[in-house]
Amino acid sequence: MVALDEYPPEWRKFRYRGKSLEELMKMPLDELVKLFPARQRRSLLRGFTPAQKKLLLKIRKVRKMLAEGKTKRAVIKTHVRDMIILPEMIGLTIAVYNGKEFVPVRIVPDMIGHYLGEFSHTTRIVQHGEPGLKATRSSLHVASK
Repeated sequence: MVALDEYPPEWRKFRYRGKSLEELMKMPLDELVKLFPARQRRSLLRGFTPAQKKLLLKIRKVRKMLAEGKTKRAVIKTHVRDMIILPEMIGLTIAVYNGKEFVPVRIVPDMIGHYLGEFSHTTRIVQHGEPGLKATRSSLHVASK
């Protein structure tokens, strides 16, 4: 367990449904589930999938290494986009796969109760440019506005 004084001061003032960050960190999972919205509560009550369990083990391993001072910062890569962000993940950087690349996501207290996939977008805004080499003839006649 990481001491609370290692977090920035604005994180110490954070509250989730009336509970401080310190209280959330100490709270067992079955009590924490009661604070989450219905969809997250239902998902957690059904239990973790094998992939989610594997990710949790990686997170706990990295937490332990950080506490012992063996490593300064570690990025955990994962494809598990449906993992709900729990208080024990705060302060870590998790690289979430978006279908093409791993997008690094720094976990902050405001993300508690959200899914990892919400912070790694799978689509981009399309911004069409000039027609390039080997473009079709019809694409040469683009209206200029």
